[in-house]
Amino acid sequence: MKFALHLPVNSTSFGQVSIQLLKEIYSLKLEPSLFMIGAPDFGQEEITEDFKNWFNSCLKKGLRYHSRKDPIFKLWHINGSLESYSDRQFLLTFHELDALTQAEINILKNNDKVLVSSPYSVKVFNEHGVGNTSYLPLFFDAKNFKATNKTYFNDGRVTFNLCGKFEKRKHHVKAIRAWVNKYANNSNYSLQCALYNNFISQEDNTKLINMAVEGKKFFNVSFFGHMAQTNLYNEFLNSADVILGASGGEGWALPEFQSVAIGKHSVIVNAHAYTAWANDKNSVMLQASGKTPAYDNMFFHEGQEFNQGNIFEWSEDAFIEGCEKAIARVKRSKVNQEGLKLQEQFTVKKTTEQILSLF
Repeated sequence: MKFALHLPVNSTSFGQVSIQLLKEIYSLKLEPSLFMIGAPDFGQEEITEDFKNWFNSCLKKGLRYHSRKDPIFKLWHINGSLESYSDRQFLLTFHELDALTQAEINILKNNDKVLVSSPYSVKVFNEHGVGNTSYLPLFFDAKNFKATNKTYFNDGRVTFNLCGKFEKRKHHVKAIRAWVNKYANNSNYSLQCALYNNFISQEDNTKLINMAVEGKKFFNVSFFGHMAQTNLYNEFLNSADVILGASGGEGWALPEFQSVAIGKHSVIVNAHAYTAWANDKNSVMLQASGKTPAYDNMFFHEGQEFNQGNIFEWSEDAFIEGCEKAIARVKRSKVNQEGLKLQEQFTVKKTTEQILSLF
């Protein structure tokens, strides 16, 4: 089987998915040609010497023997995917909004096949005339995430987690303020926020935090910033009882998904990619209450050729109602048994098999 891969390897969602796909392909003893998007950075990911040798060998193979007649699988943003090392490119992209621009439509149609990580995105793409689109679910990262079964707090509190890249699309500020309005300085509850935006300065990240809490301090609200170490991140996800999935638009939502899959309860917006894996059995579903433009003058700029559209909204009352329901679930059982089923339902083996079937 002759094929090539064009991927990023880094700490972003794209990069983390790429690393696990590479490890699975390595385990299958396949040797594709390999091309990098950006410099490879495995960070704290554990890799063996054999894997490193295989990885470097695939990079050399790409330069020495790859033909444009060989099909290629690319994992990347729509912007940047018109370029290809092959005449037959299969693109996996993550899309969060409800619309496509003409530039995006053109790029997508120039790929042999487009794969997206949610049925919601398939619907959006089809509505915009991109018919060469299929759903490719992502997967539970069993190598880096698992239940620790530790007791992190002995005072009976219910702990909430809020994670991800700090930005408007994910409604982090809105979620923090709603939570604070209900639970601030109540020792029965705590909120832990692992929020950081790598694309802005540390100073600007601090400003975002101060804006979220309106300059106030609460003894039961903590901010941890970026967690580069996977084992530390796993401990963080395990330390909470409830993960908050309040985003207005996602491609999959890896932190929320991994949390539910290791048995944590959750409050999840009933919209976009969340609905690919979240349901009433494994999550408390927060009903959306309309849409709002995604523009934030940071990643989404109105009138540009890419990233135009809307994200979902929700009301503070519905959010708090969801939190109360999640608290009740925690009190009935600390472990979300329905969430654990996601580990078997979504595996890297299944995802990789679907990718390889393209070739």
